[in-house]
Amino acid sequence: MAGQISPTRSALLASKASLKTASGGADLLKRKRDALIGEFFALVRDALAAREQLAGVSKGAYTSLFGAKAWDSPEAVESLSLAGTGDYAIDMQIESIYGVKVPRINIPERQQQVNFSPINVGARTIQAATDFGGVLEAIVKVAATETKLRRIGEEIKKTSRRVNALEQVVIPGIQDDIRFIRGVLDQREREESFRLKKIKAKLEREKEEADQAPQGGQHGSAAD
Repeated sequence: MAGQISPTRSALLASKASLKTASGGADLLKRKRDALIGEFFALVRDALAAREQLAGVSKGAYTSLFGAKAWDSPEAVESLSLAGTGDYAIDMQIESIYGVKVPRINIPERQQQVNFSPINVGARTIQAATDFGGVLEAIVKVAATETKLRRIGEEIKKTSRRVNALEQVVIPGIQDDIRFIRGVLDQREREESFRLKKIKAKLEREKEEADQAPQGGQHGSAAD
């Protein structure tokens, strides 16, 4: 960049201002990245807890399902599963975490009763249906936490790339410009100082020569 910049004092001031802006921007981005990293690790704990909960309720639900199939027959259980038409609506909103848009999912309160008539349905089938309602709720929790985790992780990578670009490319480039401009201005100042010294020395010599020259006009008047 040094070869493309005009080595003037105004350019030097502009480069210093750019350096201050870039350094401030890098500091802000690093603080944002550190805050996001803290949020990321907090979400990791939530995501692991959600996964653990999902594994637990899934294990219980499948145990209930195997028991229902054993007591009520697989055909009866599958027929009842196909008859279920209940909807599972969730409330999702977008929130900002340090400028990162992430979904916030409000998990609805789960209904404990099944959505089919319990007449002629075994207790184990009803229990299996209830347990799989818990699995659905756990899946939504996992999806909510892992979506946040993924988006924050992507933002951390993006912010890190911006910090690296500023610290490794932009700021060193501006610093090179400042060194180049200062070098040229210092060289000009030295040349100007040397030129002024030469002019001063020349003027002093001319003055000395003028002072030492004979006063010819005065001698002529005396002879007359």
